[in-house]
Amino acid sequence: LVRMKFLQLLSRKPGKLEMLFQIPFCQKQFPYLSLATSTCLCSKKKKGNGYEQVDQEKYKKLVYSVTSYKISSQTPETIFEEDNLLYGPPDKCRPPVGAETKAPKNWVPLINSNKRIPPLNSDSNLPMKIPLQRTKMPSVTRILQQTISPQQAFYLERWKQKMILELGKDGFEEYTKNLFLQGELFHAALESIFLPEKTAAKEQGEDAAISGYLSSVQHVLEDISDVRALESAVQHETLQYLGLVDCIAKYRGQLCVIDWKTSEKPKPLLKNTFDNPLQVAAYIGAVNHDANYDFQVSCGLIVIAYKNGSPAHPHFMDLSLCSQYWNKWLLRLEEYRDKN
Repeated sequence: LVRMKFLQLLSRKPGKLEMLFQIPFCQKQFPYLSLATSTCLCSKKKKGNGYEQVDQEKYKKLVYSVTSYKISSQTPETIFEEDNLLYGPPDKCRPPVGAETKAPKNWVPLINSNKRIPPLNSDSNLPMKIPLQRTKMPSVTRILQQTISPQQAFYLERWKQKMILELGKDGFEEYTKNLFLQGELFHAALESIFLPEKTAAKEQGEDAAISGYLSSVQHVLEDISDVRALESAVQHETLQYLGLVDCIAKYRGQLCVIDWKTSEKPKPLLKNTFDNPLQVAAYIGAVNHDANYDFQVSCGLIVIAYKNGSPAHPHFMDLSLCSQYWNKWLLRLEEYRDKN
């Protein structure tokens, strides 16, 4: 306050204020800014912008994707690109909070402790092959299809629409038909490998269509022995569902339910197989609670074979992992019961 009055007095006398700011005076220990009369120094400190603390680099792509659509035309291709930018591929999406900890209401153990295992009969070396009976029981495939998550349904539908854009509706139907046909031929070829005495007429074109898949699984077949069942029906007598098991055999000495899958894209990780682990766990539980099978299974194996002949990816599931997917399967089964 005293300094302000002093400056006011000097300003009333001409020439006095200019003399105060001459060079000799400024060379002393008093900084030039200390005598400034601007009101900026007396004002309150400007409040900081809250957005300055946000990681700008992290959200740069998100901001760009939100603002760019206003100036660009929308096409199916750009929609797919924006969806991929905003949501990412399905395997990168995190599950809902609490989904992993939810427990089934009607919990049934994976291993049947009441099942009696008779001594192994070495007289018959033929694998079991029980035909699938048409009953009112739902199949494992049907249950999984009707309880698919909305997120996964969205991605499947988006993939379907993208394929229709590329191939046309008729072309897409022909594409899916060929996929199913190749899968059937592949399973039949594996069955003939495990049953050498079976003679099946094969056309040369059919062999060429699946030759890549057979080459892909050669290194896996070397680790498989003691085949117990092939394309055999299983039924869970307590939970009332059924299915058709591709193969039950030993993989590197451990008895497994084996599921053969074909793919045109690599699936090196178990999470890339989507609901296949739940399917295998459901089959394991059914085998263990089916009186037609005089053994129990505690492990699973998903083999992804590739059309181009590249080495297949075998995904082994031990008892701990199978138990985790068994609980998830029970939740899907309960969801199916509630819907129906």
